[in-house]
Amino acid sequence: MELIQNTPDLSAYLATSEAIDHGHPRVRATAAALRAHAADAYTYAKAAFEFVRDTVPHSQDAGDPRVTWRASDVLALRTGICFAKSHALAALLRAEGIPAALCYQKLDTLHGLIALKLPGARTWARQDPRGNRPGVDARFRLDREQLAWPVRPECNEMDSPVLFAEPHPAVLQCLRQAVDRPHLWQTLPTEL
Repeated sequence: MELIQNTPDLSAYLATSEAIDHGHPRVRATAAALRAHAADAYTYAKAAFEFVRDTVPHSQDAGDPRVTWRASDVLALRTGICFAKSHALAALLRAEGIPAALCYQKLDTLHGLIALKLPGARTWARQDPRGNRPGVDARFRLDREQLAWPVRPECNEMDSPVLFAEPHPAVLQCLRQAVDRPHLWQTLPTEL
């Protein structure tokens, strides 16, 4: 699948925003700690991916009712659903000058992940920081995708090829307005 930037300006995928707040001290400190052990952009990106995937539990898996949406809050509270975890990973990547986009899949529900573009790379590589559990084995890979869930076209599932510089407005609105995670599940869009 060819991924399509929703803006031709690569700097949009490095920008800070309310949700991807990579200028926040918590994001900057986390990025600095990860960078201290990284030899290059690849090892940093992999470390950031594994940090978000493995140290920020998916709130559904953990039974955590809190809803986070801002990257700094995800890192502070160490909880989030796929969209929030994607915001955190995008912020950590952008903090180190690695372009990061938000991506979506239409599964049974809408699912969020990211794509990154490492220095010298011609293409974007999608990564899924959702978090592993039995039956889910997402890995940081550039040679091929290893996402949490491959789409099943026979079930009307699909990958969106669009690379969003900012969270989709419908997703962000639901995250911001949710009282708790059970309420969020009732309001999240099922498609873009």
